[in-house]
Amino acid sequence: MNMNGQLLWGDNLTILQQIPDNIADMVYIDPPFFSNKDYKTYNKTDGSLSAFSDTWKGGLTDYLQWLHTRIKEVYRCLKPDATLFLHCDWHADAYIRTQILDPIFGTKQLLNVIAWCYNMGGRSSNCFARKKDTIFWYAKGKQWTFCADAIKIPMDSGTKSFGGKLLTDADGRVYREVFGSKNSKGEKRYYRYYLDEGKVPEDWWIDINSLQASHSERCDYPTQKPEALLERIILASTQKGAVIIDPFVGSGTSVVVAERWQRQWIGIDCSEAAIQTTSMRLKALSADFRCSSTYTSPSAT
Repeated sequence: MNMNGQLLWGDNLTILQQIPDNIADMVYIDPPFFSNKDYKTYNKTDGSLSAFSDTWKGGLTDYLQWLHTRIKEVYRCLKPDATLFLHCDWHADAYIRTQILDPIFGTKQLLNVIAWCYNMGGRSSNCFARKKDTIFWYAKGKQWTFCADAIKIPMDSGTKSFGGKLLTDADGRVYREVFGSKNSKGEKRYYRYYLDEGKVPEDWWIDINSLQASHSERCDYPTQKPEALLERIILASTQKGAVIIDPFVGSGTSVVVAERWQRQWIGIDCSEAAIQTTSMRLKALSADFRCSSTYTSPSAT
């Protein structure tokens, strides 16, 4: 199967089963979150379209079984040095980790539990506002790609209390000097953090917000993620020419970013609205853009 620009409409389990073993360098999964809601998007030509359903007759057991079968296929598609990012939230993140990801990948293969924190959207009157998603990052094997230099952010990003003193060295470079701890001789140890070097983000990301309705990226798809979020994930875990698969392509953010950064990709979704939205965004990158193929699998709805 040609990996470049495949936007596939159909049941992702059926399509994943047709993808060869050990083909993907990274897979990003943003599945239904077990929110027990139905999501719709608006199409100006055809009216309201169903984006996807996140309701489960069999409850949590049904949801976890459905997701487990798909992640097993994803695991097979990953190269030995590939990784998986799975995006979820408080509804089922604990179950996804302990009942699906740990058994399939192994507990020692968990690289990070990333907290993506944001402050847009509604507020609760009876509990703390739930403004955090969980992104699990797992490696298939003992080696994986991590391009730290590609994702550096300003040194003081993400905190108002980094501490230490701002100083300038003999070459005129500004650095922050922070007291660490005492060594075995009881002497104070200081660390220098040069501001012009930036830093690799921690495993909590507060510098990327969710999308407001008025944001220029918005395309009226209900679960759309910001491009900056996928840029960080893709640039950190892949290099130019890498193969990326997104079995729940949704609004298409992952494949739009992959295309822009010269990665190969496969995007899959059973929702007609998702395929339409993703196609629209890809064509906006270039008037000449054409996906290699789009088809409906027998089980697509």
